[in-house]
Amino acid sequence: MARLNVNPTRMVLTNLKKKLRTARRGHKLLKDKRDELMKKFLAIVKENRKERELVEKMLMDVYSRFIMARALMSDTHLEEALIFPKQKVTLKASSRNIMSVKVPVFEFSAEGQTGDDIFPYGFASTSGELDGAMLALQKVTPHLLRLAELEKTAQLMADEIEKTRRRVNALEYVMIPNLEETIKYIVMKLDENERGNLTRLMKVKDMMLEEAHHYKERLRTSE
Repeated sequence: MARLNVNPTRMVLTNLKKKLRTARRGHKLLKDKRDELMKKFLAIVKENRKERELVEKMLMDVYSRFIMARALMSDTHLEEALIFPKQKVTLKASSRNIMSVKVPVFEFSAEGQTGDDIFPYGFASTSGELDGAMLALQKVTPHLLRLAELEKTAQLMADEIEKTRRRVNALEYVMIPNLEETIKYIVMKLDENERGNLTRLMKVKDMMLEEAHHYKERLRTSE
């Protein structure tokens, strides 16, 4: 704890008491915010883990199907089959607020998601494994976007939790103790000054009484 360098006056004491009340109220609000952020963060992390496991499983299926298609087709035919995509994909990015943290929201839409609309090639020169790979890739794309959304949300919330934690610690271990120590010092100094003033007043009173007593004695002597 470190005492603030201020003048020990009643006005300063009043201002410091107001700051202390504000700091304590802010400390409570920030602690509540940190706790709520942690609850939401843990829920997002849990969902993120499940989504990641699902995406990894689906991507493994996509990769294995593409490997099989490449083994059954020549590189030239594979490139020609995939060089001109037929499906039109639209991605809209927006944001939402979670405890004053703006997190991303991705909206995915595609035209021709069913039937033969997703295949930009003919079936004569391609293998069935390529069809399966295309279908598997189509299914995993929304999950990939959801995973990206969760990953970024978790990162932003972790940063906000760290900032809030630092503010809570600064208030709890630095600002509030310093204010309390300074207020204690000013109260002690004011009490000390008050005792000193009282002592001086009593001494002045004694001197005045003594002076008055000698004055009366001089009056009686002169008579």
